[in-house]
Amino acid sequence: QVQLQESGGGLVQPGGSLRLSCAASASFFSLSVVGWYRQAPGKQRELVASITSGGSANYADSVKGRFTISRDNAKTSVYLQMNSLKPEDTAVYYCNYQLFNEGYWGQGTQVTVSS
Repeated sequence: QVQLQESGGGLVQPGGSLRLSCAASASFFSLSVVGWYRQAPGKQRELVASITSGGSANYADSVKGRFTISRDNAKTSVYLQMNSLKPEDTAVYYCNYQLFNEGYWGQGTQVTVSS
């Protein structure tokens, strides 16, 4: 009984910022590991950032220093603050929720970085 919905994507110029949100309808949200993934046309889906139930975050090398992942367990939501955006960040961004040995995906939100 897990539903995930991403929002906050859009068109932004290089150097700009966006904040993505993932709203979860899920039991035991505070025990989960949540990740943001992205997939560009013709490429494999890749992990951008993840955050554990204890709040420890990990980032792909390509986004370190620019992106920040956070969670609000009271709101059962996770966020991805994206700063200093580059054209190569253009992709569909997906929220992934892991609880015990089960995983769930949202439908994705489009991020386009272009001048």
